[in-house]
Amino acid sequence: MKVRVTDVGDACVVLEYPARVDPQVNSACVAVADAVSRAGVAGVRDVTATYYTVAVHLDPTVADRDAVAELLMRAAETVGEPPAVSGRLHELPVCYGGEWGPDLTDVARFGQCAEEEVIRLHSDQVYRVYMMGFLPGFAYLGQVDDRIRMGRRETPRLRVPAGAVGIAGPQTGVYPVESPGGWRIIGQSWVRPYDERRPNPFLFRAGDEVRFVPVSVDEYRRMVTG
Repeated sequence: MKVRVTDVGDACVVLEYPARVDPQVNSACVAVADAVSRAGVAGVRDVTATYYTVAVHLDPTVADRDAVAELLMRAAETVGEPPAVSGRLHELPVCYGGEWGPDLTDVARFGQCAEEEVIRLHSDQVYRVYMMGFLPGFAYLGQVDDRIRMGRRETPRLRVPAGAVGIAGPQTGVYPVESPGGWRIIGQSWVRPYDERRPNPFLFRAGDEVRFVPVSVDEYRRMVTG
């Protein structure tokens, strides 16, 4: 895979792979990001893998930009074209529809199918965590079945609860905290992708896999109320 290194301002160096959503490309990004992080280069503040890029955020007064760029290219050459390896598999219970999935009906209408079919299509997939962002612990998961790839709402909601499961085109995800949001909310999970009380607050990392498991309203209420 051809790659190139570009600058984003004076405090970020980016390695770019071909611009496509592809598990092999993403696997390469995750591997390169891990290699750069382990190198412990002075002045590097953060390393972030995305769908098809690796961003190295640095302190320009400390870090050697050329050395960072060379490290990125060397890591990319070492990684080559790895298989689409995956990390941990997470199974998340989801109560679909009703008050917990206010957009399920619209997604069913978009897909010209029953709500039960939307639930089946969404929960039959094993999704890859392509990247983290937007909110602490928010994982961009792909890819959603073509038939239910409904786009974002024209007007975002001001409040989306933590644990809400949404769709935005080919992506799906779980809101880690309450926040505004424009994704189509089709269900709710009691599992939190981000919890500052845990030793590791973040449940997901790039390269992991996620499967959604439908649960009944009674089971959801029982788990939430204890």
